[in-house]
Amino acid sequence: MKIKDYFYRINPQAREFHRPYIIAEAGVNHEGSMDTAKRLVDEAAEGGAHAIKFQTYKADTLASRHSPAYWDTSKEPTLSQHELFSKHDRFWKKEMEELKKYCDRRNIEFMSTPFDVESAKFLDELMDVFKISSSDITNKPFIKYLCSFNKPIILSTGASELWEIQEAVNWIEEAGNPVALLHCVLNYPTPEKNANLGMIQGLRKAFPDKLVGYSDHTMPGDMKVCEIAALLGSVIIEKHFTHDKTLPGNDHYHAMDMHDLRMFQNSMDRIFGLLGDFRVKALADEEVSRKNARRSLVAMCELKAGQEVSEGDITFKRPAYGISPRSIEELLGKKPLEDIPEDTVLQWNMFE
Repeated sequence: MKIKDYFYRINPQAREFHRPYIIAEAGVNHEGSMDTAKRLVDEAAEGGAHAIKFQTYKADTLASRHSPAYWDTSKEPTLSQHELFSKHDRFWKKEMEELKKYCDRRNIEFMSTPFDVESAKFLDELMDVFKISSSDITNKPFIKYLCSFNKPIILSTGASELWEIQEAVNWIEEAGNPVALLHCVLNYPTPEKNANLGMIQGLRKAFPDKLVGYSDHTMPGDMKVCEIAALLGSVIIEKHFTHDKTLPGNDHYHAMDMHDLRMFQNSMDRIFGLLGDFRVKALADEEVSRKNARRSLVAMCELKAGQEVSEGDITFKRPAYGISPRSIEELLGKKPLEDIPEDTVLQWNMFE
């Protein structure tokens, strides 16, 4: 399924678990190189991501020249947001169109988060869904503008109080757009003690009619954080993605790579194989146990032909080839057609 299909085919109120839609958040880890961007597409596709998402912005419309850093400056020493964003804002309409075509060839969904009106206009032609960053959750005019394209909205909820999330959801609902909410923590990176994955359940409780997912900023490690997020009901999981975690910069060292992504998808294979079917029913492979481990009604003593069967005449033993103990009331009072030896598994055709 494509991401828009999740909005229309999954019923959040059913409280079922679904294999999550995985978004590899490449952001600007291409660092202005189309070759690198296409390599990110290739590796995200090979790793098993459903979509790769970039970011589209211009530093001059995103941050003032006096905006301070909010990341780990030991990993990314740039102290100004405007200065950092200026290094990575060279990709625009032409580049995004090229990446969209390349994603189509690689059979992976293209996405990009717009950070201004101009980028939203041309990205509308390239995407089925708009993603809104946590940083814009209070940006009412921009949220309303993105809603005007009449597409589903994915909204990250990092650094937000519940009332702020509700406020943003109300703006989106007023416009009539479907919305999914991603639990997110705005630490780069997020220490595991701050992951607060329980908030996924908090969002599901507060917004029972909304799809809920997780945007992860923890170190990839063994990818258990994302696994737990999936088991808590996240139907969308987004995580930063790179081709080389050793590269300097804000988004490489805490991103997953193709190998992490494969490890996660392999774990999802096993986990959802273990979860199996959410409908309660007996499995075909259990049929032999149904027949042999369950019990039948059995003659406790010799049953004489023509004499009514009493409760003291019968017991219950394995296997379940005869009359089920659930039918004991129906058997009591019936008369055998002929003598029935002790320890016989009783059948209906033995009685009048």
